[in-house]
Amino acid sequence: MPPWVLSRAIDEGLIEGDSAALIMWALILLAVSVLVALVGIGRHRTMTKIRMDASFRSVRATVWHTSRLGASLTRRVNAGEVVTVGIADVQIVAQALTVTGPGVGAVVAYVVIAVVLFTISPLLAAVVLAGVPLLAIAVGPVLQRIERTGGEYRALQGRLTTRLVDVLAGLRVLNGLGGKAFVAERYERQSQGLVDRGYRVAGPSSWLGALSGGLPGLFLAAVVWLSARMAATGDITTGELVAVYGYVAVLVVPVSFFIEGGGDIARARVAGQRIINLLNLPIDRPDHRDPAPIPAGCGPLVDPGSGITVRPGLLTALVAARPAEAVAVVERLGQVSPDGGAEVTWADVPISDVDGDEFRRRLVVADNDAEVFAGTVREVVAGRLGADDDRIQAALRVAVAEDVVEALPGGLDAAIAAGGSDLSGGQRQRIRLARVVYCAPDVLLAIDPTSAVDANTEAAMIDRLREARCDKTTVITTASPLVLDRADEVIVLVDGKAASVGTHAELLRSDSYYRDLVSRAQDGNGDSGVADE
Repeated sequence: MPPWVLSRAIDEGLIEGDSAALIMWALILLAVSVLVALVGIGRHRTMTKIRMDASFRSVRATVWHTSRLGASLTRRVNAGEVVTVGIADVQIVAQALTVTGPGVGAVVAYVVIAVVLFTISPLLAAVVLAGVPLLAIAVGPVLQRIERTGGEYRALQGRLTTRLVDVLAGLRVLNGLGGKAFVAERYERQSQGLVDRGYRVAGPSSWLGALSGGLPGLFLAAVVWLSARMAATGDITTGELVAVYGYVAVLVVPVSFFIEGGGDIARARVAGQRIINLLNLPIDRPDHRDPAPIPAGCGPLVDPGSGITVRPGLLTALVAARPAEAVAVVERLGQVSPDGGAEVTWADVPISDVDGDEFRRRLVVADNDAEVFAGTVREVVAGRLGADDDRIQAALRVAVAEDVVEALPGGLDAAIAAGGSDLSGGQRQRIRLARVVYCAPDVLLAIDPTSAVDANTEAAMIDRLREARCDKTTVITTASPLVLDRADEVIVLVDGKAASVGTHAELLRSDSYYRDLVSRAQDGNGDSGVADE
């Protein structure tokens, strides 16, 4: 609009010497310019909203899918890949959605200007119609190279991010072992390799930036030169010459956008594929099946793979020479193993057929790697459930975590850092136990929940847990004689199979394998406070 109004002001006002017409068209030009500014503000606000909405939708989709994948996620994709998808890839994809607004506007502007130029000069219209596609073709190879090198860079970036996550998680151990300098040096070498690969991506990207500014400028110069010659020969008026310059100058914007948008789309194809790969990871339990109801009560739970039957209402201990065997049983019972659990039954109902949400509400798997999110003690212990201070205090008492809260300023309102980094290992373990006790599930499967505490605390934790869950099913993996002595039933695993079942005292008398296993555990842990048998 501004070039057309300006051409009218020149031809009808300035050249004709008509002051009234000049003033009228100047005021119209002012109004049009203000309108263009307002529309530009609206466009920017709208596209910003679209990009933010796209980013949030992508993050929400990936978070929802990763939560449905559950514990199997870490076995299928590394942490760095998930982090990079959630931070970098979703932003790149969101940026590419700019084509939905200015992209359509660029196409409309291109068509309208071509039509208007045709009314001035068919030759100029033909030059514009032919020139823009040629510019797009010229940058095609650059876009292909960006997509190819960007994919390689993105894969290396995901692997390096994974290494960084692993280093940060094990920083305390590295400090203790004196390996921090070695790991830092190796990370520096790999990081420098990523920088070198980034230069390969930056090369075509910089060429794209140069072409997006240079080619439209050359195109503008060619069209202006042609229109100036036509004005000199009288084929077009002076006002039309100014209008042509304005049209082509405006056309520089959509042409530049076509080139830049092509680069954004090329990068977004790489990032989008990584997101799609994550979202395509299959869910172990199909959601479309009609779920079977979970029977009332606390079991029994039967695992045919190991031959174990967990009787309801008891504190059952699983013990094995290789702790991984006991953990594997818990993962099958709790449906966190990607290749197990299909044959496990809850009161003769296969747990693979039951409703997932109800199953997670009634059965909880507690391990020492469970995340401790940032928040107050009240929020951390209550989790997704409503906070009841009396119940929270009772759960903290069961977990022998009262002293943890008392040592923090603010009691239940005291803040806990992300990952429980401001707590010791034993304190984090007790807070995790308090959280699962607060859930009050029908079945609790706990993986070595007392491994980081001293013997006195361990004894108190087990005694209180047994008392608090006297009418519910609790399964604990452990090799601690102190815990085994307090269990209602002990199941001994040999090569992942149930070899013997009984109380601690019965097995000590009748099972030499168990007796040797407990002796080794006690010798390794020192005096646990258990009387000589």
